[in-house]
Amino acid sequence: MDWPGAVTFWHAWRRAVASAPDATFLVFERPDGEVASWTYGEFDEVVSRAGTFLAARGVVAGSSVQLALTNSPTFVAVWFATSGLGAWIVPSDPMATAAELSGHLRRTQPVVGFCATTRADAYREAAAGASTVVVEVDEADAVLELFGDDSGVSWAEPGLTDRAAVMFTSGTTGAPKGVEITQANYAFTGATMAAAAGLEGHHRQLVVLPLFHANAQYYSVTSAVWVGASVALMHTFSASRFLAQAALHGATHASLFAAPIRMILARGNTPVPGVALQHCWYAINISDAQHAELTSLLGCAPRQLYGMTETIPAVLTDEAAAPQPSTMGSVTPGCEVEVQRPDGAPADPGETGELVVRGTPGITLFAGYLDDPATTERSFRNGWFVTGDRAHRDATGRFFFDGRRSDVLKVAGENVSTVEVEQVLTAHPAVLEAAVVGRPDDVRDEVPVAFVVARDPQAGPSADELHAWCEAHLTKSKRPRDITFVAELPRTSVGKIRTFLLRDPDAETLPSTR
Repeated sequence: MDWPGAVTFWHAWRRAVASAPDATFLVFERPDGEVASWTYGEFDEVVSRAGTFLAARGVVAGSSVQLALTNSPTFVAVWFATSGLGAWIVPSDPMATAAELSGHLRRTQPVVGFCATTRADAYREAAAGASTVVVEVDEADAVLELFGDDSGVSWAEPGLTDRAAVMFTSGTTGAPKGVEITQANYAFTGATMAAAAGLEGHHRQLVVLPLFHANAQYYSVTSAVWVGASVALMHTFSASRFLAQAALHGATHASLFAAPIRMILARGNTPVPGVALQHCWYAINISDAQHAELTSLLGCAPRQLYGMTETIPAVLTDEAAAPQPSTMGSVTPGCEVEVQRPDGAPADPGETGELVVRGTPGITLFAGYLDDPATTERSFRNGWFVTGDRAHRDATGRFFFDGRRSDVLKVAGENVSTVEVEQVLTAHPAVLEAAVVGRPDDVRDEVPVAFVVARDPQAGPSADELHAWCEAHLTKSKRPRDITFVAELPRTSVGKIRTFLLRDPDAETLPSTR
């Protein structure tokens, strides 16, 4: 891997611009289908204008800038300019409620906050009483006149461990935490993920996942900057247009979640000529059949990975030669991962334990949780970051996901993995996806209950059919007590299932930021 030593993300951007200023950097497809593009040199001029704009509004080294925007050139330009000023971004879900946005504003106190004109009411409500300068933008804008002219911005020289971003965790099970990401973190994930994907300067990343989320930033944009590749940025994800967009923009690399994959297979699974993807990451298990169908559509076998906002790069990545949908892969070069017992001792091959990651905080691992040293300290054990996920590895070094600690139910004293039950249900040919949670039970302490989305809502399976399927594939303690059919599962904006809403449908007021 090309990682001779730690550098800042701002240095990586400046190096890419200097190396190939005439190479394409960004291609943006607007909502109306019109396409705009910039070379590295041209976009660097946009970044300079954005830097002038921010500096004129009080952004200096150490300041924060909030981005409550969908995918847009404005988001990218402000992100990079903020980095060059030695300041840091706060990417927030643009569709968040005023209460959620207010929480981010209160905790990060941004000097400037960007929001869409169409959603300005919610953002201004959130910012009421704060000193934040609110900037409304048209997210479809490809001219970017908002920034005005470059009057000679004075860039900072940010240090390796200077804060570059605070990203809030997903809040699928509880209150979100602010993850501190440094300049070196962004550069390290760019170098690591470019090497893992075999990304080179002539390649093009297709970005359909939201930029406020770590996946798009870590795995797609920073890796492109690291090697001088280009980015085809879609304003939003479209299951029916994903393949056509990949072909139209000549994309070679992409990244997805399981939920978008299932949407593509359900709504956009008509083969499209000209798709030339050479590589596609995905996170969270999909079935063997779904993997095979997706491979036939993409022309390449997708590779599963495992990472968190805190781990910076994906610390586990499946091999390129023969990826297996059942495994998260092996340890990514440059990373350290173990499966440990509760006492911190290494688990044996085949033994389920806690997935832990080791690195240098602020360089190869997140710097800590925002203003929360106690939670940061509790998240580590003997120098290892405890992810909260359970896994096992085989004798070849491949890792297999066994669920989060909260995904293990105690059914009459038996450990039951909700992930295992979900995998059995989604293996049924008439099931698109399923989620399993625990429900209190007077006799068994708790029992699994399932929520199922049918592949064809007009001709879906019956509950009796699925109960019979589970009886044939699961021991009694693992079989769902109840099966409820739903049109869709409640999700965050990047597709993670909001399990607390399945346990308690009246809990909508709980915080969730992505």
